[in-house]
Amino acid sequence: MRKAKVQRRELAPDPRFNDKVVTRFVNELMYDGKKSLALRVFYGAVDKVNESSEEADGYEMWKKALENVMPAVEVKARRMGGATFQVPVEVRPLRKTALGMKWLIKYARDRKGNSMIDKLAAEIIAASKGEGAAVKKKEDTHKMAEANKAFSHFKF
Repeated sequence: MRKAKVQRRELAPDPRFNDKVVTRFVNELMYDGKKSLALRVFYGAVDKVNESSEEADGYEMWKKALENVMPAVEVKARRMGGATFQVPVEVRPLRKTALGMKWLIKYARDRKGNSMIDKLAAEIIAASKGEGAAVKKKEDTHKMAEANKAFSHFKF
C-alpha cells in the first residue's frame, strides 16, 4: 500500500453497561446523528427483553443474539479467466461483529410492529433462541460458502 494503515478510533464505552460493543451497536442503529434517540431505542429494547424473559438478563440475551448472528465464513467474488467464482473466506473478527450488528438491525427494521423498540426487542429474543431473519441470513451465508467450497483454492 502507498499510504500508512488507517488508525482505528477508540470508542468510548456506553454509560449504562460500560461496553464498547454497545457503543458500536448504537452507532450502527443511529440515523442522522441522533445518538440520544438511538440510545433510547437500544436501552428500551434491552429493558423490554428483560421484562419478557425471566431466565436471562436483557443485556446477556442481546450478547447471545449477536453471537448467534455473527458469520464465520462468507463468499467473495473472484474473477479468474473471464469467469467469476464465489470464493469462501473466513471473516475477520471486527467484520464479524459489524455484519452481525448490521443484520440484527436490518431485520429488526424490516419486522412488522409499532415502534423500533418493540421490533428490536423481538429480533433480539428470536436471535438469542437461534431463530429469526438475522440468524437465517447467517445460515444462508454459511450454506453459500459450503456450496462453493470447491473454489476455496482460489483464495486471495
